[in-house]
Amino acid sequence: MKRLAVTLLGLGFAWTGGEGGAVAEPAVAQAVQGYARLIAPGEADDPRVIEALRHVPRVEFVPPEWRHRAHADTALPIAHGQTISQPTIVAVMTHLIAPQPHMKVLEVGTGSGYQAAVLARLVRKVHSVEIEPELATEAAQRLERLGITNVEVRTGDGWAGWPEAAPFDAIVVTAAPPRVPEALVAQLAPGGRMVVPVGPAGGIQQLTLVEKGRDGGVRHTVVTDVRFVPMTGGRPAGR
Repeated sequence: MKRLAVTLLGLGFAWTGGEGGAVAEPAVAQAVQGYARLIAPGEADDPRVIEALRHVPRVEFVPPEWRHRAHADTALPIAHGQTISQPTIVAVMTHLIAPQPHMKVLEVGTGSGYQAAVLARLVRKVHSVEIEPELATEAAQRLERLGITNVEVRTGDGWAGWPEAAPFDAIVVTAAPPRVPEALVAQLAPGGRMVVPVGPAGGIQQLTLVEKGRDGGVRHTVVTDVRFVPMTGGRPAGR
């Protein structure tokens, strides 16, 4: 995999209202196609990732004052200094964990719940940890309102993960720690994948794929340069 610049793909969603009323505009599928080129030349899109993005109404996950920008392929601010990631990055991160219907996934950084909603269409169960209580509560209520029943949200420190529910088939970290948290690696099942932006707060970070082998060995691969909000919370002693 190579480090590649993120390219905007111009995703858009049309929301017609009511449960199950998320309808993709005709141009969305075509716009999303090709996102995998950001991972590696010749990498093929996962059609299930594209479908999940098409059918999750992003407008439901952004604050009212930003809904006029909900259709843009760009990160947007939410409460407590956090953001909702641009759809292209959501697609890339989702693709990198190679989602399958049997999987149990940990998300670190629930935010508005958008990434969790996308994952929920692709895997069996999503456990999502959010350090800000208000965001956690609102995301859980939003997901319930949209009829998404396979996501469990709790308030907690993402550095610690969710040890009671471990091991996880995959982990998606939506904020940037300065290094890969060891507790999260420990909670990744053998054969599992974690995608995490690693780097300094306010600077360029490296979207990193962490793969744990069946023998417990761990391999890190840098995918591309990104910018995420910093991962807050505690850090292991001496770190």
